[in-house]
Amino acid sequence: MKHAYIFPGQGSQFSGMGKTLYDSNTQAKELFEQANDILGFRISEIMFSGTDDELKQTKVTQPAVFLHSVIAYKTIEGAKPDMVAGHSLGEFSALVANGALSFEDALKLVSIRAQAMQKACEINPSTMAAVLALADEKVEEICKQVQDETGEIVVAANYNCPGQLVISGSIKGIEIACERMKAAGAKRALVLPVGGAFHSPLMAPAKEELAAAIDSTIFNIPSCPVYQNVVARAVTDPVEIKKNLVDQLTGAVRWTQSVQAMVADGATQFTEVGPGKVLQGLVQKIHKEAEVGGVS
Repeated sequence: MKHAYIFPGQGSQFSGMGKTLYDSNTQAKELFEQANDILGFRISEIMFSGTDDELKQTKVTQPAVFLHSVIAYKTIEGAKPDMVAGHSLGEFSALVANGALSFEDALKLVSIRAQAMQKACEINPSTMAAVLALADEKVEEICKQVQDETGEIVVAANYNCPGQLVISGSIKGIEIACERMKAAGAKRALVLPVGGAFHSPLMAPAKEELAAAIDSTIFNIPSCPVYQNVVARAVTDPVEIKKNLVDQLTGAVRWTQSVQAMVADGATQFTEVGPGKVLQGLVQKIHKEAEVGGVS
């Protein structure tokens, strides 16, 4: 019986996030103020009382979700994960939880990542879509067909749980793919309200900047394995952790496969730490016998 701590990614933000932590915990308040200083603006105020539009800005969203998750984790008494994982951005939170990264270094990397991704979105107008109730293999096949026939980029980006796969690519490519997914029997193929094709080759312009920042950051040997998105297996080597973090920008989030690997390695209990309950729901769909809970 092993305990996995898991951390959410972009999309779980909401106005008021983290305020209870700030108001009720001295350590949490100090960490929020430290984050405000590191980022050079009062992100805490946007988190606590900002509008949805303000929170949707990538340069705000990613640090906000990271901060809520990590600060919530640091207030858990006696937390000792046997393994950790994070969904996309959440991988940085997971790496603070297992000691591979310091709070300060991780926050700086998250900020660089967010701004680099925002720039990549502006260079290549693009989007993502959720495909429901269609086999992963069929989704992959249709993406490949659309790419081969049109030259438009369309790839499988987020393997969230069986029957829920998010695709990513150019606006035209996603539109064509969505029509074909529905024709192939998908229950839904819904374009998402996101500003770019995350986890696709269209994020390549952000990769160089993030790689340079990660390369110059010290990563420690972690206290427990991290199950990284792009390889969906346990990793403890700091050199490999760095490489996988960079590759994640243009590679798929293999969440289904990561949870399956954690279960195969003995995980029976999953605790989601941070805003929302999305990952708890996904874990239950991937492995019905799992014991799930959350800390926010």
